[in-house]
Amino acid sequence: MNSTYVRWGNAKVKLTWRQDSILPDTTRVTSVHGFCFKNGKLLLVHLHKRGWDFPGGHLEKGESPIECLKREVKEEAYVSGTSHLLGYLIVDHHDNPHWNEQSAYPKVGFQVFYAMNVEVIDAFRAEFESAERRWIDPDHVADYYSEWNGVYGEILSHARTVIL
Repeated sequence: MNSTYVRWGNAKVKLTWRQDSILPDTTRVTSVHGFCFKNGKLLLVHLHKRGWDFPGGHLEKGESPIECLKREVKEEAYVSGTSHLLGYLIVDHHDNPHWNEQSAYPKVGFQVFYAMNVEVIDAFRAEFESAERRWIDPDHVADYYSEWNGVYGEILSHARTVIL
Protein backbone atom coordinates (compact mmCIF):
# COMPACT_ATOMS: atom_id res chain seq x y z
CA MET A 1 0.00 0.00 0.00
CA ASN A 2 1.24 3.43 -0.96
CA SER A 3 0.18 6.54 1.02
CA THR A 4 0.64 10.25 0.56
CA TYR A 5 -0.70 13.47 2.01
CA VAL A 6 -2.34 15.96 -0.33
CA ARG A 7 -3.86 19.41 0.03
CA TRP A 8 -7.45 19.69 -1.14
CA GLY A 9 -8.22 23.37 -0.65
CA ASN A 10 -7.34 24.06 3.00
CA ALA A 11 -7.62 20.39 3.94
CA LYS A 12 -4.69 18.05 4.59
CA VAL A 13 -5.89 14.60 3.53
CA LYS A 14 -4.13 11.24 3.66
CA LEU A 15 -4.65 9.02 0.61
CA THR A 16 -3.81 5.33 0.82
CA TRP A 17 -4.11 3.01 -2.17
CA ARG A 18 -5.52 -0.46 -1.64
CA GLN A 19 -5.40 -2.76 -4.64
CA ASP A 20 -8.39 -5.01 -4.11
CA SER A 21 -10.96 -6.88 -6.18
CA ILE A 22 -13.61 -6.43 -3.48
CA LEU A 23 -15.46 -3.14 -3.05
CA PRO A 24 -15.23 -1.30 0.28
CA ASP A 25 -18.32 -0.27 2.28
CA THR A 26 -20.29 1.47 -0.47
CA THR A 27 -22.06 3.74 2.03
CA ARG A 28 -18.70 5.50 2.41
CA VAL A 29 -17.77 5.58 -1.29
CA THR A 30 -17.50 9.27 -2.12
CA SER A 31 -16.55 8.96 -5.80
CA VAL A 32 -15.70 6.57 -8.61
CA HIS A 33 -12.99 7.10 -11.26
CA GLY A 34 -11.77 5.35 -14.38
CA PHE A 35 -8.46 5.03 -16.15
CA CYS A 36 -9.81 4.55 -19.67
CA PHE A 37 -7.60 3.19 -22.46
CA LYS A 38 -7.82 2.79 -26.22
CA ASN A 39 -4.89 1.56 -28.33
CA GLY A 40 -2.46 2.15 -25.45
CA LYS A 41 -3.55 5.77 -24.94
CA LEU A 42 -5.06 7.12 -21.72
CA LEU A 43 -8.20 9.24 -21.81
CA LEU A 44 -8.30 12.56 -19.98
CA VAL A 45 -11.16 15.03 -19.87
CA HIS A 46 -10.88 18.77 -19.35
CA LEU A 47 -13.38 19.58 -16.60
CA HIS A 48 -14.66 23.13 -16.29
CA LYS A 49 -13.84 23.43 -12.57
CA ARG A 50 -10.71 21.24 -12.25
CA GLY A 51 -8.81 21.17 -15.51
CA TRP A 52 -7.48 17.89 -16.92
CA ASP A 53 -8.60 14.82 -15.00
CA PHE A 54 -9.58 11.20 -15.53
CA PRO A 55 -13.35 10.64 -15.84
CA GLY A 56 -15.32 10.05 -12.68
CA GLY A 57 -17.65 11.51 -10.13
CA HIS A 58 -20.06 11.01 -7.29
CA LEU A 59 -22.57 8.21 -6.93
CA GLU A 60 -26.20 9.10 -7.38
CA LYS A 61 -28.82 7.70 -5.01
CA GLY A 62 -29.27 3.95 -5.54
CA GLU A 63 -26.36 3.74 -7.98
CA SER A 64 -23.62 1.11 -7.70
CA PRO A 65 -19.97 2.08 -8.25
CA ILE A 66 -19.84 0.37 -11.66
CA GLU A 67 -23.09 2.08 -12.73
CA CYS A 68 -21.58 5.40 -11.61
CA LEU A 69 -18.44 4.78 -13.65
CA LYS A 70 -20.43 3.94 -16.79
CA ARG A 71 -22.58 7.05 -16.40
CA GLU A 72 -19.66 9.38 -15.65
CA VAL A 73 -17.45 8.26 -18.56
CA LYS A 74 -20.45 8.59 -20.88
CA GLU A 75 -21.32 12.08 -19.58
CA GLU A 76 -17.77 13.44 -19.42
CA ALA A 77 -16.00 11.63 -22.27
CA TYR A 78 -18.74 10.08 -24.45
CA VAL A 79 -17.15 6.63 -24.33
CA SER A 80 -18.07 3.19 -23.05
CA GLY A 81 -16.38 -0.15 -22.67
CA THR A 82 -15.48 -3.08 -20.47
CA SER A 83 -14.31 -2.26 -16.94
CA HIS A 84 -12.21 -3.99 -14.30
CA LEU A 85 -12.17 -3.03 -10.60
CA LEU A 86 -8.66 -1.98 -9.57
CA GLY A 87 -9.23 -1.12 -5.92
CA TYR A 88 -9.79 2.03 -3.93
CA LEU A 89 -8.21 5.00 -2.23
CA ILE A 90 -8.79 5.36 1.47
CA VAL A 91 -9.43 9.07 2.01
CA ASP A 92 -8.56 9.81 5.64
CA HIS A 93 -9.40 13.18 7.22
CA HIS A 94 -7.96 12.40 10.70
CA ASP A 95 -5.16 14.97 10.17
CA ASN A 96 -7.53 17.53 8.62
CA PRO A 97 -8.27 20.23 11.21
CA HIS A 98 -11.13 21.56 9.04
CA TRP A 99 -13.11 18.30 9.06
CA ASN A 100 -16.14 18.12 11.38
CA GLU A 101 -19.30 16.07 11.76
CA GLN A 102 -21.16 18.42 9.38
CA SER A 103 -18.64 17.84 6.58
CA ALA A 104 -19.99 16.61 3.26
CA TYR A 105 -17.62 13.63 3.38
CA PRO A 106 -17.02 10.93 6.01
CA LYS A 107 -13.92 11.12 8.19
CA VAL A 108 -12.68 8.03 6.35
CA GLY A 109 -14.17 7.49 2.91
CA PHE A 110 -13.30 5.67 -0.29
CA GLN A 111 -12.70 6.55 -3.93
CA VAL A 112 -13.15 3.51 -6.15
CA PHE A 113 -10.99 3.07 -9.27
CA TYR A 114 -11.58 1.04 -12.41
CA ALA A 115 -9.64 0.41 -15.60
CA MET A 116 -11.73 0.57 -18.76
CA ASN A 117 -10.98 -0.85 -22.17
CA VAL A 118 -12.82 1.68 -24.35
CA GLU A 119 -14.84 -0.04 -27.06
CA VAL A 120 -17.20 2.72 -28.22
CA ILE A 121 -16.24 6.34 -28.85
CA ASP A 122 -19.19 8.63 -29.52
CA ALA A 123 -19.03 12.18 -30.88
CA PHE A 124 -17.88 14.57 -28.16
CA ARG A 125 -20.65 17.10 -27.43
CA ALA A 126 -19.43 18.91 -24.24
CA GLU A 127 -22.98 18.93 -22.84
CA PHE A 128 -22.06 18.34 -19.20
CA GLU A 129 -19.05 19.37 -17.11
CA SER A 130 -16.25 18.62 -19.57
CA ALA A 131 -15.04 20.89 -22.35
CA GLU A 132 -12.69 18.49 -24.14
CA ARG A 133 -11.36 14.95 -24.20
CA ARG A 134 -7.84 13.95 -25.11
CA TRP A 135 -6.00 10.66 -25.62
CA ILE A 136 -2.46 10.86 -24.25
CA ASP A 137 0.60 8.71 -23.70
CA PRO A 138 0.13 7.43 -20.12
CA ASP A 139 3.78 8.23 -19.37
CA HIS A 140 2.98 11.95 -19.77
CA VAL A 141 -0.11 12.23 -17.58
CA ALA A 142 1.71 14.46 -15.04
CA ASP A 143 2.13 17.04 -17.82
CA TYR A 144 -1.66 17.46 -17.85
CA TYR A 145 -2.88 16.59 -14.38
CA SER A 146 -1.73 19.28 -11.94
CA GLU A 147 -2.33 17.24 -8.76
CA TRP A 148 -0.69 14.03 -10.00
CA ASN A 149 1.09 12.12 -7.23
CA GLY A 150 2.76 8.79 -6.51
CA VAL A 151 -0.44 7.11 -5.36
CA TYR A 152 -2.16 7.95 -8.66
CA GLY A 153 0.97 6.66 -10.41
CA GLU A 154 0.63 3.34 -8.58
CA ILE A 155 -3.02 3.05 -9.59
CA LEU A 156 -2.19 3.87 -13.22
CA SER A 157 0.62 1.27 -13.26
CA HIS A 158 -1.80 -1.37 -12.06
CA ALA A 159 -4.44 -0.25 -14.59
CA ARG A 160 -1.96 -0.61 -17.43
CA THR A 161 -1.23 -4.23 -16.46
CA VAL A 162 -4.94 -5.02 -16.48
CA ILE A 163 -5.69 -3.38 -19.84
CA LEU A 164 -2.51 -3.83 -21.87
